[in-house]
Amino acid sequence: MSYEKVLQAQKIIIGTKRTVKALKDGYVRELIVANDAEPKVTALVVNQAHEMEVPIIYVDSMKKLGKACGIEVSASAVAIIR
Repeated sequence: MSYEKVLQAQKIIIGTKRTVKALKDGYVRELIVANDAEPKVTALVVNQAHEMEVPIIYVDSMKKLGKACGIEVSASAVAIIR
């Protein structure tokens, strides 16, 4: 499951703003996006990932994604970086 990918990743970036910057800089290997996040929040990062041809994996829950990242709040997007 994708939550396990996040748990096993050595380097991640949490949040849409930082992820968009990392995508533009070419550091992102995979993008994880929560399905229950507001589309207006994730649209920019998803579009940037498509533009940069970075694979996008969707997960069910922002809360579970945040927990997989080791944070106490929800996460809408997480980048696994090189």
